[in-house]
Amino acid sequence: MPGRVTSAGQRALVGVLLAIPLLLSGCRAMDDGASPRSVAEGQNVPWDQVRPLDDPRTYNGPSTATIDDADIDPVARKASPVLPATVTDTQGTKVTVRSAERILALDLYGSLAATVYGLGMGDRLVGRDQSTGFPAADKLPLVTSGGHQLNAEAILALRPTVLITDTTLGPWNAVLQLRDSGIPVVVVSAQRSLGTVGSLVDEVSAALGVRAEGKKLRSRLSSDIAAEKARIGEIVPADPARRPRVLFLYARGQAGVYYLFGKGTGADSLISALRAVDVASEAGIKGFTPLNAEAMAKAKPDIIFMMSEGLRSVGGVDGALGLPGVAQTPAGKHRRIVDMSDYQMLSFGPLTAHVLDALARAVYAPDSLAAGGKGAVS
Repeated sequence: MPGRVTSAGQRALVGVLLAIPLLLSGCRAMDDGASPRSVAEGQNVPWDQVRPLDDPRTYNGPSTATIDDADIDPVARKASPVLPATVTDTQGTKVTVRSAERILALDLYGSLAATVYGLGMGDRLVGRDQSTGFPAADKLPLVTSGGHQLNAEAILALRPTVLITDTTLGPWNAVLQLRDSGIPVVVVSAQRSLGTVGSLVDEVSAALGVRAEGKKLRSRLSSDIAAEKARIGEIVPADPARRPRVLFLYARGQAGVYYLFGKGTGADSLISALRAVDVASEAGIKGFTPLNAEAMAKAKPDIIFMMSEGLRSVGGVDGALGLPGVAQTPAGKHRRIVDMSDYQMLSFGPLTAHVLDALARAVYAPDSLAAGGKGAVS
Protein backbone atom coordinates (compact mmCIF):
# COMPACT_ATOMS: atom_id res chain seq x y z
CA MET A 1 0.00 0.00 0.00
CA PRO A 2 1.48 3.25 -1.06
CA GLY A 3 3.91 5.18 1.01
CA ARG A 4 5.64 7.70 -1.20
CA VAL A 5 5.04 6.28 -4.66
CA THR A 6 4.96 7.86 -8.08
CA SER A 7 1.38 8.71 -9.03
CA ALA A 8 1.69 6.55 -12.12
CA GLY A 9 2.86 3.60 -10.05
CA GLN A 10 0.10 4.04 -7.51
CA ARG A 11 -2.57 4.32 -10.20
CA ALA A 12 -1.21 1.19 -11.87
CA LEU A 13 -1.53 -0.95 -8.77
CA VAL A 14 -4.84 0.53 -7.68
CA GLY A 15 -6.14 -0.13 -11.18
CA VAL A 16 -5.15 -3.76 -10.83
CA LEU A 17 -6.73 -3.96 -7.38
CA LEU A 18 -10.01 -2.54 -8.54
CA ALA A 19 -10.10 -4.68 -11.67
CA ILE A 20 -9.87 -7.94 -9.77
CA PRO A 21 -12.70 -8.31 -7.26
CA LEU A 22 -10.98 -10.51 -4.69
CA LEU A 23 -7.48 -9.11 -4.97
CA LEU A 24 -7.22 -7.61 -1.55
CA SER A 25 -10.00 -9.48 0.21
CA GLY A 26 -8.95 -9.74 3.82
CA CYS A 27 -10.77 -13.01 4.30
CA ARG A 28 -12.46 -15.37 1.90
CA ALA A 29 -15.42 -15.67 4.24
CA MET A 30 -16.02 -11.95 3.88
CA ASP A 31 -17.12 -12.17 0.25
CA ASP A 32 -20.73 -12.37 1.39
CA GLY A 33 -20.35 -9.46 3.82
CA ALA A 34 -19.53 -11.62 6.84
CA SER A 35 -17.61 -10.06 9.69
CA PRO A 36 -13.79 -10.30 9.84
CA ARG A 37 -12.34 -13.11 11.88
CA SER A 38 -10.17 -12.71 14.95
CA VAL A 39 -6.56 -13.22 13.93
CA ALA A 40 -4.62 -13.59 17.17
CA GLU A 41 -5.00 -16.56 19.47
CA GLY A 42 -3.04 -16.99 22.70
CA GLN A 43 -0.56 -14.52 24.10
CA ASN A 44 2.94 -13.51 23.06
CA VAL A 45 5.73 -14.07 25.58
CA PRO A 46 6.42 -10.99 27.77
CA TRP A 47 9.39 -9.01 26.52
CA ASP A 48 11.42 -9.53 29.69
CA GLN A 49 11.37 -13.25 28.87
CA VAL A 50 12.21 -12.91 25.18
CA ARG A 51 15.44 -14.49 23.99
CA PRO A 52 16.38 -13.16 20.54
CA LEU A 53 18.12 -15.32 17.98
CA ASP A 54 21.89 -15.04 17.73
CA ASP A 55 21.62 -15.01 13.94
CA PRO A 56 18.07 -14.52 12.59
CA ARG A 57 19.29 -15.27 9.05
CA THR A 58 19.70 -18.98 9.84
CA TYR A 59 16.41 -19.69 11.61
CA ASN A 60 14.36 -22.44 9.95
CA GLY A 61 10.63 -22.41 9.48
CA PRO A 62 7.70 -20.00 8.93
CA SER A 63 6.20 -17.67 11.53
CA THR A 64 2.91 -15.85 11.91
CA ALA A 65 3.21 -12.39 13.47
CA THR A 66 0.32 -11.95 15.88
CA ILE A 67 -0.97 -9.07 18.00
CA ASP A 68 -2.12 -9.97 21.50
CA ASP A 69 -5.08 -7.61 21.39
CA ALA A 70 -6.39 -6.19 18.11
CA ASP A 71 -8.83 -3.87 19.88
CA ILE A 72 -8.16 -0.15 19.47
CA ASP A 73 -7.92 1.95 22.62
CA PRO A 74 -9.59 5.33 21.95
CA VAL A 75 -8.12 8.52 23.43
CA ALA A 76 -11.57 9.51 24.69
CA ARG A 77 -14.62 7.52 25.70
CA LYS A 78 -16.77 9.92 23.80
CA ALA A 79 -15.29 12.69 21.69
CA SER A 80 -16.88 16.13 21.59
CA PRO A 81 -16.65 17.47 18.04
CA VAL A 82 -16.55 21.19 17.42
CA LEU A 83 -18.73 21.72 14.38
CA PRO A 84 -19.19 22.95 11.75
CA ALA A 85 -15.63 22.17 10.64
CA THR A 86 -14.36 23.43 7.30
CA VAL A 87 -11.29 21.83 5.74
CA THR A 88 -9.57 21.87 2.38
CA ASP A 89 -9.02 18.23 1.48
CA THR A 90 -6.07 16.65 -0.31
CA GLN A 91 -7.66 17.40 -3.69
CA GLY A 92 -8.04 21.08 -2.89
CA THR A 93 -11.79 20.86 -2.33
CA LYS A 94 -13.21 23.02 0.45
CA VAL A 95 -15.61 20.90 2.52
CA THR A 96 -17.77 21.86 5.49
CA VAL A 97 -18.84 19.11 7.87
CA ARG A 98 -21.86 20.13 9.94
CA SER A 99 -22.65 16.80 11.59
CA ALA A 100 -20.52 13.84 12.63
CA GLU A 101 -23.41 11.78 13.94
CA ARG A 102 -23.18 9.15 11.19
CA ILE A 103 -19.65 8.60 9.88
CA LEU A 104 -18.33 6.48 7.04
CA ALA A 105 -14.53 6.21 6.77
CA LEU A 106 -13.56 4.02 3.84
CA ASP A 107 -10.23 3.08 2.24
CA LEU A 108 -8.25 0.18 0.86
CA TYR A 109 -6.26 -0.29 4.06
CA GLY A 110 -8.90 -0.09 6.79
CA SER A 111 -6.89 2.63 8.50
CA LEU A 112 -9.48 5.42 8.25
CA ALA A 113 -12.20 3.70 10.27
CA ALA A 114 -9.57 2.56 12.77
CA THR A 115 -8.43 6.17 13.16
CA VAL A 116 -12.00 7.38 13.69
CA TYR A 117 -12.35 4.76 16.42
CA GLY A 118 -9.06 5.81 17.99
CA LEU A 119 -10.34 9.38 18.18
CA GLY A 120 -13.22 8.24 20.38
CA MET A 121 -15.89 8.35 17.66
CA GLY A 122 -16.35 4.65 17.06
CA ASP A 123 -19.97 4.78 18.19
CA ARG A 124 -20.68 7.08 15.23
CA LEU A 125 -19.40 4.71 12.55
CA VAL A 126 -22.33 3.33 10.56
CA GLY A 127 -20.60 1.06 8.03
CA ARG A 128 -17.26 -0.43 7.02
CA ASP A 129 -15.16 -1.33 4.03
CA GLN A 130 -13.73 -4.75 3.20
CA SER A 131 -10.39 -4.00 4.90
CA THR A 132 -11.67 -2.74 8.25
CA GLY A 133 -10.90 -5.62 10.57
CA PHE A 134 -10.64 -4.45 14.18
CA PRO A 135 -13.03 -6.36 16.47
CA ALA A 136 -15.35 -3.46 17.36
CA ALA A 137 -16.20 -3.02 13.68
CA ASP A 138 -17.27 -6.65 13.19
CA LYS A 139 -21.01 -5.98 13.10
CA LEU A 140 -20.99 -2.86 10.96
CA PRO A 141 -22.65 -3.33 7.56
CA LEU A 142 -20.34 -3.73 4.59
CA VAL A 143 -20.60 -0.95 2.00
CA THR A 144 -18.02 -2.19 -0.49
CA SER A 145 -18.83 -4.95 -2.96
CA GLY A 146 -16.84 -7.22 -5.26
CA GLY A 147 -13.77 -6.77 -3.10
CA HIS A 148 -13.19 -3.01 -2.92
CA GLN A 149 -15.86 -1.38 -5.07
CA LEU A 150 -17.88 1.35 -3.40
CA ASN A 151 -21.59 0.56 -3.37
CA ALA A 152 -23.28 3.97 -3.63
CA GLU A 153 -26.76 2.58 -2.93
CA ALA A 154 -25.61 0.81 0.23
CA ILE A 155 -23.84 3.96 1.38
CA LEU A 156 -26.85 6.21 0.75
CA ALA A 157 -29.09 3.78 2.62
CA LEU A 158 -27.02 4.34 5.77
CA ARG A 159 -27.69 8.11 5.63
CA PRO A 160 -24.13 9.18 6.49
CA THR A 161 -23.60 12.79 7.55
CA VAL A 162 -19.97 12.68 6.40
CA LEU A 163 -17.79 10.42 4.28
CA ILE A 164 -14.02 10.33 4.71
CA THR A 165 -12.18 8.42 1.99
CA ASP A 166 -9.16 8.53 -0.31
CA THR A 167 -8.45 7.59 -3.92
CA THR A 168 -7.83 3.86 -3.33
CA LEU A 169 -11.46 2.81 -3.68
CA GLY A 170 -13.63 3.15 -6.74
CA PRO A 171 -15.34 3.73 -8.97
CA TRP A 172 -14.73 7.45 -8.56
CA ASN A 173 -18.13 8.18 -10.10
CA ALA A 174 -19.64 6.65 -6.96
CA VAL A 175 -17.79 9.19 -4.82
CA LEU A 176 -19.01 12.02 -7.04
CA GLN A 177 -22.56 10.66 -6.85
CA LEU A 178 -22.39 10.72 -3.06
CA ARG A 179 -21.05 14.26 -3.06
CA ASP A 180 -23.77 15.36 -5.47
CA SER A 181 -26.38 13.89 -3.14
CA GLY A 182 -25.33 16.40 -0.49
CA ILE A 183 -23.06 14.23 1.66
CA PRO A 184 -19.88 16.10 2.70
CA VAL A 185 -17.03 14.03 1.21
CA VAL A 186 -13.54 14.66 2.55
CA VAL A 187 -10.74 13.09 0.50
CA VAL A 188 -7.57 12.47 2.53
CA SER A 189 -4.12 11.39 1.39
CA ALA A 190 -3.81 7.86 -0.01
CA GLN A 191 -0.19 7.52 1.11
CA ARG A 192 0.50 5.02 3.89
CA SER A 193 3.78 4.45 5.73
CA LEU A 194 5.22 4.88 9.20
CA GLY A 195 5.80 8.50 8.29
CA THR A 196 2.11 9.18 7.55
CA VAL A 197 0.55 7.76 10.72
CA GLY A 198 0.43 11.14 12.43
CA SER A 199 -0.59 13.21 9.42
CA LEU A 200 -3.49 10.85 8.73
CA VAL A 201 -4.74 11.44 12.28
CA ASP A 202 -4.49 15.18 11.64
CA GLU A 203 -6.54 14.97 8.45
CA VAL A 204 -9.29 12.83 9.95
CA SER A 205 -9.55 14.74 13.24
CA ALA A 206 -9.72 18.09 11.45
CA ALA A 207 -12.56 16.89 9.22
CA LEU A 208 -14.55 15.63 12.20
CA GLY A 209 -13.99 18.66 14.39
CA VAL A 210 -11.98 16.80 17.04
CA ARG A 211 -8.59 18.45 16.70
CA ALA A 212 -7.92 18.18 20.47
CA GLU A 213 -8.48 14.43 20.40
CA GLY A 214 -6.37 14.28 17.25
CA LYS A 215 -3.42 15.88 19.02
CA LYS A 216 -3.73 13.35 21.85
CA LEU A 217 -3.94 10.38 19.48
CA ARG A 218 -1.05 11.59 17.34
CA SER A 219 1.12 12.13 20.42
CA ARG A 220 0.29 8.70 21.82
CA LEU A 221 0.95 6.88 18.56
CA SER A 222 4.23 8.73 18.08
CA SER A 223 5.32 7.79 21.59
CA ASP A 224 4.27 4.14 21.16
CA ILE A 225 6.11 3.81 17.85
CA ALA A 226 9.25 5.42 19.26
CA ALA A 227 9.17 3.07 22.25
CA GLU A 228 8.78 0.08 19.97
CA LYS A 229 11.69 1.20 17.78
CA ALA A 230 13.84 1.50 20.91
CA ARG A 231 12.88 -2.01 21.96
CA ILE A 232 13.74 -3.33 18.51
CA GLY A 233 17.13 -1.65 18.80
CA GLU A 234 17.81 -3.79 21.87
CA ILE A 235 17.21 -7.13 20.15
CA VAL A 236 18.74 -6.70 16.69
CA PRO A 237 22.13 -8.38 16.22
CA ALA A 238 24.97 -6.02 17.13
CA ASP A 239 26.84 -7.21 14.04
CA PRO A 240 25.19 -5.56 11.00
CA ALA A 241 26.24 -8.54 8.90
CA ARG A 242 23.78 -10.69 10.87
CA ARG A 243 20.80 -8.46 10.24
CA PRO A 244 18.39 -10.26 7.92
CA ARG A 245 17.61 -9.26 4.37
CA VAL A 246 13.82 -8.87 4.12
CA LEU A 247 11.48 -8.69 1.13
CA PHE A 248 7.73 -8.04 1.00
CA LEU A 249 5.83 -10.26 -1.45
CA TYR A 250 2.20 -9.46 -2.23
CA ALA A 251 0.25 -12.39 -3.65
CA ARG A 252 -3.28 -13.25 -4.71
CA GLY A 253 -3.06 -16.73 -6.15
CA GLN A 254 -6.69 -16.83 -7.31
CA ALA A 255 -5.97 -13.92 -9.64
CA GLY A 256 -2.40 -14.85 -10.53
CA VAL A 257 -1.15 -11.53 -9.14
CA TYR A 258 2.31 -11.38 -7.52
CA TYR A 259 4.13 -8.14 -6.69
CA LEU A 260 7.33 -7.22 -4.92
CA PHE A 261 6.91 -4.08 -2.83
CA GLY A 262 9.90 -1.75 -3.01
CA LYS A 263 10.88 1.77 -2.08
CA GLY A 264 7.96 4.06 -1.32
CA THR A 265 5.30 1.38 -0.78
CA GLY A 266 5.08 1.53 3.00
CA ALA A 267 6.55 -1.96 3.31
CA ASP A 268 10.00 -0.37 3.10
CA SER A 269 9.30 1.81 6.13
CA LEU A 270 8.29 -1.25 8.18
CA ILE A 271 11.42 -3.16 7.21
CA SER A 272 13.64 -0.17 7.98
CA ALA A 273 11.97 0.31 11.38
CA LEU A 274 12.77 -3.33 12.13
CA ARG A 275 16.44 -2.52 11.51
CA ALA A 276 16.55 -5.19 8.82
CA VAL A 277 17.89 -4.77 5.27
CA ASP A 278 15.22 -3.67 2.81
CA VAL A 279 16.49 -5.70 -0.12
CA ALA A 280 13.87 -4.52 -2.63
CA SER A 281 14.99 -0.94 -2.20
CA GLU A 282 18.62 -2.06 -2.19
CA ALA A 283 18.01 -3.81 -5.51
CA GLY A 284 16.61 -0.61 -6.97
CA ILE A 285 12.95 -1.65 -6.92
CA LYS A 286 10.75 1.42 -6.68
CA GLY A 287 7.06 1.09 -6.00
CA PHE A 288 5.54 -2.19 -7.12
CA THR A 289 7.08 -4.61 -9.58
CA PRO A 290 5.84 -8.02 -10.77
CA LEU A 291 7.50 -11.02 -9.18
CA ASN A 292 10.14 -12.65 -11.37
CA ALA A 293 12.98 -15.10 -10.76
CA GLU A 294 15.64 -12.57 -11.76
CA ALA A 295 14.47 -10.03 -9.18
CA MET A 296 14.37 -12.69 -6.47
CA ALA A 297 17.88 -13.85 -7.34
CA LYS A 298 19.12 -10.28 -7.13
CA ALA A 299 17.37 -9.59 -3.84
CA LYS A 300 18.49 -12.77 -2.03
CA PRO A 301 16.12 -12.29 0.93
CA ASP A 302 16.67 -14.16 4.19
CA ILE A 303 13.03 -13.54 5.14
CA ILE A 304 9.94 -12.97 3.01
CA PHE A 305 6.99 -11.02 4.42
CA MET A 306 3.51 -11.90 3.16
CA MET A 307 -0.08 -11.15 4.14
CA SER A 308 -1.79 -14.19 5.65
CA GLU A 309 -4.55 -14.45 3.06
CA GLY A 310 -2.02 -13.92 0.29
CA LEU A 311 0.03 -16.82 1.61
CA ARG A 312 -3.09 -18.93 1.95
CA SER A 313 -4.13 -18.07 -1.61
CA VAL A 314 -1.00 -19.68 -3.05
CA GLY A 315 -1.32 -22.84 -0.97
CA GLY A 316 0.70 -21.90 2.10
CA VAL A 317 4.47 -22.07 2.42
CA ASP A 318 4.80 -24.97 -0.01
CA GLY A 319 2.86 -23.02 -2.60
CA ALA A 320 4.95 -19.91 -2.02
CA LEU A 321 8.10 -21.92 -2.60
CA GLY A 322 6.74 -22.78 -6.02
CA LEU A 323 6.56 -19.13 -7.11
CA PRO A 324 9.26 -17.89 -9.49
CA GLY A 325 12.66 -17.78 -7.81
CA VAL A 326 11.43 -18.11 -4.22
CA ALA A 327 12.77 -21.60 -3.49
CA GLN A 328 16.26 -20.60 -4.61
CA THR A 329 16.55 -17.72 -2.12
CA PRO A 330 17.96 -18.12 1.41
CA ALA A 331 14.40 -17.51 2.67
CA GLY A 332 13.11 -20.32 0.48
CA LYS A 333 15.81 -22.74 1.57
CA HIS A 334 15.00 -22.04 5.22
CA ARG A 335 11.21 -21.83 4.65
CA ARG A 336 11.54 -18.45 6.36
CA ILE A 337 8.24 -16.81 5.48
CA VAL A 338 6.60 -14.44 7.94
CA ASP A 339 2.89 -13.78 7.44
CA MET A 340 0.58 -11.37 9.21
CA SER A 341 -3.09 -10.41 9.08
CA ASP A 342 -4.14 -8.54 5.96
CA TYR A 343 -6.09 -6.15 8.21
CA GLN A 344 -3.01 -5.13 10.15
CA MET A 345 0.26 -5.49 8.29
CA LEU A 346 0.18 -2.36 6.11
CA SER A 347 -2.69 -0.45 7.68
CA PHE A 348 -0.48 2.19 9.36
CA GLY A 349 -3.22 3.21 11.77
CA PRO A 350 -3.63 3.11 15.56
CA LEU A 351 -2.20 -0.43 15.79
CA THR A 352 1.10 0.45 14.07
CA ALA A 353 3.27 0.02 17.17
CA HIS A 354 1.67 -3.38 17.80
CA VAL A 355 2.37 -4.39 14.20
CA LEU A 356 6.04 -3.48 14.67
CA ASP A 357 6.10 -5.46 17.91
CA ALA A 358 4.68 -8.58 16.28
CA LEU A 359 6.96 -8.39 13.24
CA ALA A 360 10.02 -7.79 15.42
CA ARG A 361 9.22 -10.94 17.33
CA ALA A 362 8.71 -12.90 14.11
CA VAL A 363 12.05 -11.73 12.73
CA TYR A 364 14.27 -11.79 15.81
CA ALA A 365 12.52 -13.99 18.38
CA PRO A 366 9.90 -16.19 16.66
CA ASP A 367 9.57 -18.50 19.66
CA SER A 368 8.15 -15.56 21.64
CA LEU A 369 5.06 -15.40 19.45
CA ALA A 370 1.73 -16.92 20.41
CA ALA A 371 1.72 -20.67 19.63
CA GLY A 372 5.51 -20.57 19.55
CA GLY A 373 5.63 -18.56 16.36
CA LYS A 374 4.63 -21.52 14.22
CA GLY A 375 3.28 -20.38 10.89
CA ALA A 376 -0.49 -20.59 10.83
CA VAL A 377 -0.49 -20.87 7.06
CA SER A 378 2.02 -23.62 6.45
